[in-house]
Amino acid sequence: MMLYPAMNELLAQVPSRYKLVNVVAARARQIAIEADEQGVMLEDKPVSIAVREIAEGKVPQEPVIEEEVLEEEVFEEDFEEEVFEDEAE
Repeated sequence: MMLYPAMNELLAQVPSRYKLVNVVAARARQIAIEADEQGVMLEDKPVSIAVREIAEGKVPQEPVIEEEVLEEEVFEEDFEEEVFEDEAE
């Protein structure tokens, strides 16, 4: 089985395999979230789309992490408020 795009094409864009995995995962998450928000059915899996975009040089090497961290913090705050409200009743 051949990998397309080839690993050497991907490593030309992102020099480290470890970093490549992180960039692919971050982009795949973005693709899935955007498709869900827009109500669009994807023809391919988000990871496949992300890998092709990276091979074409369309994705920056540094994934956006700040937004994800902020979303998690907001979720945790909301969760804590709900738990305390339930305990008060």
